[in-house]
Amino acid sequence: MLYSLRRFKLLGGRTLKTGISVFFTALVCGFFDLPIVFAVITAIVTIEHTAADSIKKAIVRFPASAIGALLATFFYGLFGKGAVTFALAAMVTIAVCHKLKLDAGILVATITATAMIPEFHVHYVVSFFTRLGTTSIGIIISTLVNFFLLPPNYSPMIYKSINDLYNHAGLLLERIISDITADSKEKNRGIQRSYRQLTAHLERTYQLSQFQREEWKYHKHTKEEMRSFQFAQKKLGALQQIVYHLGNLQYVRAKSTDFNEDEKELLNQLTEYYSKVLQDPTHAICEGQFQRVEKLDDVFWKWKEQHVQEQSKYRHQLPPQTILMYELLCFHDVLEELHSISQTQKKTVSECYMSNL
Repeated sequence: MLYSLRRFKLLGGRTLKTGISVFFTALVCGFFDLPIVFAVITAIVTIEHTAADSIKKAIVRFPASAIGALLATFFYGLFGKGAVTFALAAMVTIAVCHKLKLDAGILVATITATAMIPEFHVHYVVSFFTRLGTTSIGIIISTLVNFFLLPPNYSPMIYKSINDLYNHAGLLLERIISDITADSKEKNRGIQRSYRQLTAHLERTYQLSQFQREEWKYHKHTKEEMRSFQFAQKKLGALQQIVYHLGNLQYVRAKSTDFNEDEKELLNQLTEYYSKVLQDPTHAICEGQFQRVEKLDDVFWKWKEQHVQEQSKYRHQLPPQTILMYELLCFHDVLEELHSISQTQKKTVSECYMSNL
């Protein structure tokens, strides 16, 4: 049943683990005749992306919950069940937890503090330990479920994301250069939006990579999985450089009229080659690209030696034309590095396959 739900993506792994945590938390609290609601709420909010995060935050959440319960008991003794008690319990719990660097437990501690106020018994001490106990049950069960059940594997998502990022980068490069050579007036809005989407996607992929590293600290993985992951990280590093150059290119103030027809054709041809390399899974570079890069290098130095005098009388050592060419030359260097990574990965996979025969 669980396999079918995951296969058809009706429920994700984290959602399933949340439901299972809630079930066992309610079961344990019911068995010991303890209040269920607060324990269940705690179990829901303490499921994390990785087992590592679950363990780290559980260590923080328990003392934070104890602080919240203690403060709620204190303010209830002073002011009863009034609005002041709720406000003070929430504010002081947040402040104390933050001061003690228990930030990961602030949410659970605040819920514990405010939720236990309406249910106080005559005996404050009994209420304190009852609420702390139910909260602890929720934290412990959710941590155990997160650790042992359905350990997440982010690698397929990471690999797919890297391919999508390279495709996106290739299309964005084509758009930037095309808008410069065609002198489009609408380039800034669309290009900057696409660039922001690219950087946000890259940041999410790095986050997934961090989740996978943390997960492997507590769950077994093969050498092949680790090797593939390491190559993926190298590709992400190259992609970070590519994103940097794309960020510079989008702000180049070059215009179509700055280049003659041969130079425009060279820029467009080179951009097409770059885009193909980015979108090719093997990142292979053809001889035609090397030839055009050499030609672009010659044009770059020509522009550098004949840099223009602006009307403002400031002499720019790198006018927009040379900045554009410089960034494209740097772009090629990164693509060569990317091709080398891909070739090394292919060779390593082949050697591993031969050794297993």
